[in-house]
Amino acid sequence: MSERKTVEEFNGIYLDLSRQPGKVKFAEAGLAWKPAAGGGGENFALDGQQFVNCQWSRGARGHEVKILLRDSGLVQLDGFEAEEYDRVHKIFRLFYGLGLEHKDHALKGWNWGKGEFGKAELAFNVQNRPAFEIPYSEVSNTNLAGKNEVAVEFALPAGGNETGTNGHLGGARTKGRKSGAGKDQLVEMRFYIPGTATKKENEEDGEDKSMDGSEGEEQHNAANLFYETLMEKAEIGEVAGDTFATFLEVLHLTPRGRFGIDMYEASFRLRGKTYDYKIPYDNIKKFMLLPKPDDLHTLITIGLDPPLRQGQTRYPFLVMQFKREEEVTIELNMTKELLEGKYKGKLNERYEQPQHTVVAQVFRGLSGKKIVQPSKDFVSHHQQSGVKCSIKANEGHLYCLDKSFMFVPKPATYIPFDNISVIVMSRVGGAVSASRTFDITVTMKNGAGETLFSNINREEQKPLEDFFQAKGLRTKNEMTDDSSALIAAALKDADMASSDEEVVAARADRGSADEDEESVDEDFKTDSESDVAEEYDSAHESSGSGSDAEMVDGDAGGDSDPPEVAERPKKKAKTSK
Repeated sequence: MSERKTVEEFNGIYLDLSRQPGKVKFAEAGLAWKPAAGGGGENFALDGQQFVNCQWSRGARGHEVKILLRDSGLVQLDGFEAEEYDRVHKIFRLFYGLGLEHKDHALKGWNWGKGEFGKAELAFNVQNRPAFEIPYSEVSNTNLAGKNEVAVEFALPAGGNETGTNGHLGGARTKGRKSGAGKDQLVEMRFYIPGTATKKENEEDGEDKSMDGSEGEEQHNAANLFYETLMEKAEIGEVAGDTFATFLEVLHLTPRGRFGIDMYEASFRLRGKTYDYKIPYDNIKKFMLLPKPDDLHTLITIGLDPPLRQGQTRYPFLVMQFKREEEVTIELNMTKELLEGKYKGKLNERYEQPQHTVVAQVFRGLSGKKIVQPSKDFVSHHQQSGVKCSIKANEGHLYCLDKSFMFVPKPATYIPFDNISVIVMSRVGGAVSASRTFDITVTMKNGAGETLFSNINREEQKPLEDFFQAKGLRTKNEMTDDSSALIAAALKDADMASSDEEVVAARADRGSADEDEESVDEDFKTDSESDVAEEYDSAHESSGSGSDAEMVDGDAGGDSDPPEVAERPKKKAKTSK
């Protein structure tokens, strides 16, 4: 390279694992990257004064130059040839006064090693060599999955044109994000971290120091320390700025537990003892305010897409429960300029209302989502908005909305009217008890399956039929088809209830049969005076009207059978031994 040359160019370079390559130019002022003609992405430029450290290593498409920045960010340039190392090394030495560190990756394939937190990424090292690195900008959430296990979730953009969680790089990164580059995406990684570790913090001078600042270092659970450090480094829950409102210890029925709710400008955060979630308002597809039929609670149901993930479990709905009479007083942490500008007519500076009303209004103001409530066309037999029923073994309530059904709390089930083919009302079995309840089977269009709502009170049939008719839903009532069978079952049951004397006679017949079988015992009693035989004889001499008569005779100890009265204490004494 000529000493006078002020610009160096390289073609076929991928910026931050972008889909398409481009051209990168190095100059004394910094670097610039431009996508190739026809390739996606935007132009990207970076000031050379931001460079702190540079590394050369093997990458996905050749060799990679990784540049660490002063603001804890990093830039990856992939696609260099091995022979270009000397040329790149000289560029960084002459233009920026930095050395190009040659870094080899661990190739042993071990899945155990040491996690080290750097300024911009988490490195997993095996024998002091990095096996892989995870940029903090790619981490969307982390949770304690167990006592010694930490789950790390990666950001999933709706399309391939979104930036990282922190979004501090901008430019070409909006088109070249790793997780948006392919159909198969890594969504979660788990680390098993046993034992304890010492909690330290980095001071401005870069030296480590224990948190308490004392000579004795405090030991912490290593998994908890890893989790807390990653939360801080990845800025999870703090990426949207200061919180506008906070609600503490809100009871959630799905997922089960109590979570604090922190509300930011573009997202909200659920803080639990084990799990934390950061959910953008754009993920909210439905927002429902459902009064519970107990007249004590109100449910707020939030539909999410993509759904909330907790390990292998997905939660497409959040179900919160509030006491209706519990009021809160809250002042939004928001400037008057912002309140009177962007949120004018949407939010108030101060709220003093029931908690469920405040939460719903703040959500509506920040997210812009419409609040859906139960339809006014439906009122249950008990003058409520919900009907008690079950899905399989899960008991809950079915709400009739203007355009859909909603069953809560578990499994939260949403059924739009447009997707319904037919609704069938039926009973299970032919017993009289079945007349007290009935079932509803909702069959979906295009063979999308069906949902059975069972154990609905018989009194709710008329209100539901009227609602189905008002909404123009196709229904089929199978309960009228088996009415004759129910009447026959009722008559049969009535006959059985009035035939007590016949049942007693039948018992008497069974007693005479027992007499024939136990006649040997009576003879045996005469010969051997066995105590056990006396007990059988007592049963034999009973009137056959059931065991009650026998118990009465035994308790009374009447004079009509003196031998039995005399011998019964011997039986008790014998059995007590």
